[in-house]
Amino acid sequence: MSITVTSVSKSFGSHPALNNVSLGIDDGMFFVVLGPSGCGKSTLLRAIAGLEPIDAGEILLDDVPVAHGTLHVSPEDRRVGVVFQSYALWPHMSVARNVAFPLETAGKRRPEVNERVAECLETVSLSQFAERRPAALSGGQRQRVALARCLAQGAETVLMDEPLANLDPHLRSTMEEELAAFHKASGATTLFITHDQREAMALADQVAVMWEGEILQVAKPDVLYQRPNSRRVAGFIGQSSLVPVTVDKVQGGSARVSFADVFADVDCPMTVKTGPATLVLRPEHLVLAPGGSGFQATVLRTVYRGGSWDVFVKVKGLQEPLRMTLDRRADPGEPLHVSVLRGWVLPN
Repeated sequence: MSITVTSVSKSFGSHPALNNVSLGIDDGMFFVVLGPSGCGKSTLLRAIAGLEPIDAGEILLDDVPVAHGTLHVSPEDRRVGVVFQSYALWPHMSVARNVAFPLETAGKRRPEVNERVAECLETVSLSQFAERRPAALSGGQRQRVALARCLAQGAETVLMDEPLANLDPHLRSTMEEELAAFHKASGATTLFITHDQREAMALADQVAVMWEGEILQVAKPDVLYQRPNSRRVAGFIGQSSLVPVTVDKVQGGSARVSFADVFADVDCPMTVKTGPATLVLRPEHLVLAPGGSGFQATVLRTVYRGGSWDVFVKVKGLQEPLRMTLDRRADPGEPLHVSVLRGWVLPN
């Protein structure tokens, strides 16, 4: 099922939770909305699910309007399933009964219910746990029960609201793999809400960065990381140094920039013009220069990351330190010779 959100707005009192939001999510896509707490991403999910009426705009599922003007199609008629942080499982029911519940409520016959439950549990690899109760399952297994229940009720779209937030880091990593496998097996369009950019990068076909009720950028994870469209996106996605530079020359998709007596050739969008600009430098964009070439920097501090060190260096002429990654320890006060391997000039 495709999802189309066009100019949707929603306010709670004087607070605009959604401000003219537009999105297009193709059938079968794993789409992630990423943003900090309070940015409106859960409100967007609830609006698509039909749990929250909208003030303006339009929402279509498979090109069929479900919300606009006075139209508000009820949640049960939208063919979407929602997975919350709490999983919302019945503790007194077995796994199979939890999955069967929406089918039984819809009045399906017992043979049909049993067959569908078996299919859904097989999809999420929980067939052997059919008679267990939720309390006897791990957090990841309970999450899969909630996913199976979405499939059982005929959901063509699965909406997940921070589903991994309550899991420990090790289990979250395992569940990322399981969610990817579930998506591939089910073929369901998946809208995943999270504040964790690592999750977003690991799972998404496309990511929408949301901030204060607005969508800042929609792109594939690698494009979002390598070519952010604003300072806010560049600062939120990954680690970066935002350096004021002068663009001296532009040719196609590359630019010659200068800052603090440093000259570098970097990537840029076609809209960039010569003059003042902002350069995004990721830690991997800075490397040690051989034979004393490059420019000089002084180590301020280091942070060990297990197999590598985050190194913060001071460059004469820059107010803020630059961040780079080394495979060896560097001590505070140590001089380094550094080169800019690549970078990205933000659009004008």
